[in-house]
Amino acid sequence: MSPTGRAVLITGASSGLGEACALHLSRVGFHAVAGVRRPEDGERLRAAATGRLTPVIVDVTDEKSVQAAVHEVNELVGEAGLWGLVNNAGIAVTAPLECVPMEQMRQQLDINVIGLVQMIQGFLPLLRAGAGRIVNVSSGLGNVALPYLGPYAASQFAKEALSDALRRELAPQHIPVVVVQPGAVLTPLWSKMADAGNRALEGAPELVQELYRHPFLGFMEANETSARVSRTTVDDVARVIFRALVAKRPKTRYTIGRDATGSRVLSRLMPDRALDQIFGGTSVWTKLRA
Repeated sequence: MSPTGRAVLITGASSGLGEACALHLSRVGFHAVAGVRRPEDGERLRAAATGRLTPVIVDVTDEKSVQAAVHEVNELVGEAGLWGLVNNAGIAVTAPLECVPMEQMRQQLDINVIGLVQMIQGFLPLLRAGAGRIVNVSSGLGNVALPYLGPYAASQFAKEALSDALRRELAPQHIPVVVVQPGAVLTPLWSKMADAGNRALEGAPELVQELYRHPFLGFMEANETSARVSRTTVDDVARVIFRALVAKRPKTRYTIGRDATGSRVLSRLMPDRALDQIFGGTSVWTKLRA
């Protein structure tokens, strides 16, 4: 299916996967509507694109911001409607669950889960008008929950469940819902995860810090090292999202990278106790690449 003349909105386009996706989609013929939170990020993206990119300011956690973005995109696309909504915006909270501040837990779910639903509710009328589809960017951690990534994994499991429910609800309306599951990809998210995790650990009582410090720091180091040597890039993810947008009959799920594929297979084949032995206190990415 040709991308020419079709508009796709990508959230979280200021950096990382979202930025790569917006630029790639604009290069291959889509009109990329890049959801960003700051005007300067939008102007930088516009300058780097081919001309088929329009930045839109949107905070997925703010209902008024989402509604303003709906109005702006409606003015942009008109009767043609929207061909795709790529829900990519997200953060990753990492720390031992005993140490996670509730403010961070709420933020994790507000951005990754509530924000996703809020965007879908707001833009479904435009997707119906454009006979479009929804692409939700999840993670291999939507298959297996790892230690020290409980909040993030919870948000990814929630995305998977919401995507399944939504796919079945929208099937009679012929609006496909697709999940894209990337494995470890080195983006600015990694350094943010490490910094926030260290702050959360430092805020815990000294006895609790001693219990978790060594395994947690080892876990974070192993995961960052694994992401650095990963063969999966942001451009790989962007190309898969493109495929999900142009396929006449898209898959329900696309996994990217050995780690994401491996976690999906293991979650289906192995009992919980076996998974506990494999992943208890260690890095899933290191295990799967060994």
